[in-house]
Amino acid sequence: MSLGNTPVVFAATKCGDCGPGYPTPQEAMKGPREEIVYLPCIYRNTGTEAPDYLATVDVDPKSPQYSQVIHRLPMPHLKDELHHSGWNTCSSCFGDSTKSRNKLVLPSFISSRIYVVDVGTEPRAPKLHKVIEAKDIHENTLGDPKGNGKGGFVLLDGETFEVKGTWERPGGSAPMGYDFWYQPRHNVMISTEWAAPNVLRDGFNPADVEAGLYGKHLHVWDWQRHEIVQTLLMPDGHIPLEIRFLHDPAASQGFVGCALSSTIQRFYKNEGGTWSVEKVIEVPPKKVKGWMLPEMPGLITDILLSLSLDDRFLYFNNWLHGDMRQYDISDPKRPRLVGQIFLGGSIVKGGPVQVLEDQELKSQPEPLVVKRLSTPLGFPWCPQMIQLSLDGKRIYVTTSLYSDWDKQFYPDLIREGSVMLQIDVDTVKGGLKLNPNFLVDFGKEPLGPALAHEIRYPGGDCTF
Repeated sequence: MSLGNTPVVFAATKCGDCGPGYPTPQEAMKGPREEIVYLPCIYRNTGTEAPDYLATVDVDPKSPQYSQVIHRLPMPHLKDELHHSGWNTCSSCFGDSTKSRNKLVLPSFISSRIYVVDVGTEPRAPKLHKVIEAKDIHENTLGDPKGNGKGGFVLLDGETFEVKGTWERPGGSAPMGYDFWYQPRHNVMISTEWAAPNVLRDGFNPADVEAGLYGKHLHVWDWQRHEIVQTLLMPDGHIPLEIRFLHDPAASQGFVGCALSSTIQRFYKNEGGTWSVEKVIEVPPKKVKGWMLPEMPGLITDILLSLSLDDRFLYFNNWLHGDMRQYDISDPKRPRLVGQIFLGGSIVKGGPVQVLEDQELKSQPEPLVVKRLSTPLGFPWCPQMIQLSLDGKRIYVTTSLYSDWDKQFYPDLIREGSVMLQIDVDTVKGGLKLNPNFLVDFGKEPLGPALAHEIRYPGGDCTF
């Protein structure tokens, strides 16, 4: 389970005995098509004094409510900044019929509260199950109670959801934290770094990068001993965010997206048992005029791997450039670009930014206009969070990164709200195509425009 900025490790059950999920990625690919999805919607920094909420969206093309928000579950507090989420049981632990994936865990980026949502009793109308006031471990995975850097893990009881403490040994936290992924067969967990809460809370300052206040390391943890055994400095790897092992349960390699340097790094296990990392994809910056810096990075903010034992495709978004990419990773050392689609972004033609030099494009991309039914909608923003269907044929995408950075880089997003789109995927030759009949406009929410973030399917998704 990956919970992004607030990793949570459950202690109640032993891997190999807990379920549900699927026994293999191949079986997951045969699972039913998604009919609803859950995603947190944020009001912090938008000017609307209302709690963040969990939205339920109908994604069944046969439904009369297709592409609509059908339920909203507000949190009991203001300004939480819900971010990434996870489940109460793990798909790698399959087989125990007494367990069920019926609770969605929603950590808060700013308040450090953890909400547990019951999605099992009524999946289309979830209810709040428990509120964990984790003030004593304030932003523990990113920082200490004073907002300084400290990368650790919150340990919850898998049945009661009570906070048991921290997973890592006392004094053994990483300097910074963010995402993580574990591979029990290799007795390893690898975590990434963003920055301390005091650094990123109010927006991005380029001087903080020069001062070394943003992450550029991966931390390799001994899964059984709960301690760091190796730290990897990545080549051209500034701000490593999302990390993914290959889905093969025996895999000893994976990928991490480095936001600021706009690189994809492959990490892998050596014959001697140590780990290494190498740069395998680099999105070149564009020389620009009319932006905050003379060069604009792509800013890779989310990555996904197709759910199959061959892990054929890698997907990621360039939040600033505005494109989503699909790479064939049949040879993980040499990814090959096979699909690309622009969904807005900062370099669209006719916008305030002029591209002076571009190593990839001959001209600035045209602004995207989404047509849902007969209603056109200009789309001046960008792809951010992505979720892939179990069969690999559909990608859902939202546009909000983090409200303080949204406000800085895409002020229209704050004023008008974000959107959710769906991309059709060619799983044979590669290719990405917009579904013109799907659009969820969170700018038209009852309480005002909201910022939609990470997407989850009931029962599990490609992040497994």
